[in-house]
Amino acid sequence: MFLLHDLLICLRVCSATVFGVSTESMQLSYDLRGNCVPTILTLLQSRLYDQGGLQVEGIFRITGDNSEEEFIREELNKGVLPEGIDIHCLAGLIKAWFRELPRGVLDSLPSQQVMQCESEEDFVKVVRLLPQAEASLLNWAINLMADFVEFEDVNKMTSRNLALVFAPNMSQMADPLTALMYAVQVMNLLRNLTDKTLRERKTAISHVDPWDNRSEAEDCNVEEYNQEEDMYVFEEEEEDDEDVNDLDKEDEIIEESGRITLLADEHKPSSAVNANDQKKQET
Repeated sequence: MFLLHDLLICLRVCSATVFGVSTESMQLSYDLRGNCVPTILTLLQSRLYDQGGLQVEGIFRITGDNSEEEFIREELNKGVLPEGIDIHCLAGLIKAWFRELPRGVLDSLPSQQVMQCESEEDFVKVVRLLPQAEASLLNWAINLMADFVEFEDVNKMTSRNLALVFAPNMSQMADPLTALMYAVQVMNLLRNLTDKTLRERKTAISHVDPWDNRSEAEDCNVEEYNQEEDMYVFEEEEEDDEDVNDLDKEDEIIEESGRITLLADEHKPSSAVNANDQKKQET
């Protein structure tokens, strides 16, 4: 559903065009992970997720209708995001936005240094050389791919598959032969960074203490339960004490009765005592 809020954002974001222009001429905004990127990207991402793109098989691999994509481009340049956009057109527009940048996101990196990378650690080190704007765009793209890999059982898009379709859009090299070799290395870079991001997410989730997520109401319920339990134990102890006291009283009464009987016998006249003894002998 097209929201007025989306339209207002587009109207503020769009310059003369949103494709093929530097990010410096575009309105920027922060995504949920703190990356400062053009708002048009977060808008397309939000619409893609809202329309169930995470679970669409072959997303980013299947191309949308060219005529529809051209129409959407024109509308976006006018500051309008139409309703009912095909899901593959949305995904294709995200790739096109990166592909048509005046300078590729990774083009500021020394190509020779990128080609020499052999491990995940090497790729992590080399991307630290990116300027802040390009680093934010790369981080946004890596997290986007990681979001889709989390649904790979449904959409069939692994980190390798997504790296394969995104790699040609992240750099621009004039020499076709060099560009092909470089694109393969860029694919390895994207795959390694996506896998690293997914591992970090799993580690972060596994380190969350479930007790830290308890609400105040749950804490109050636990405290009330403990208080009730303590009260119950206290009442049981009181009842046990009362029972013991009752038994002690009964023993005292019995002992007292015995003493009274003995005292009564002591105070009986000797004739009465002898009479009693005679009756006992007769029986």
